[in-house]
Amino acid sequence: MAEFLKTHADGTWLMVKLQPRASKNEIGPPLGGELKIKVTAPPVDAAANQALIDLLAETLDCARSAVQIVRGKTSRHKTVWIARLGVADVLRKLTNS
Repeated sequence: MAEFLKTHADGTWLMVKLQPRASKNEIGPPLGGELKIKVTAPPVDAAANQALIDLLAETLDCARSAVQIVRGKTSRHKTVWIARLGVADVLRKLTNS
């Protein structure tokens, strides 16, 4: 199992290293225990956090309300909760993106 994913009965925890102000929105490679994700939005007024939620919801084909940042709202290192999706589903959808 990927180090950046942790299983839970009701969903999956995803550890992310976010890079705001990138040239394009993309999900990059794992970096240790985190998945590197780039977004074009700046880290101002939670724009980068919203861009992260939007990108993950689109990639994972789930509702935006199912994706929540639970730790690291003001940091590049974030823990994201993905409701109702198991680790295998999340990993499959992330690697097919």
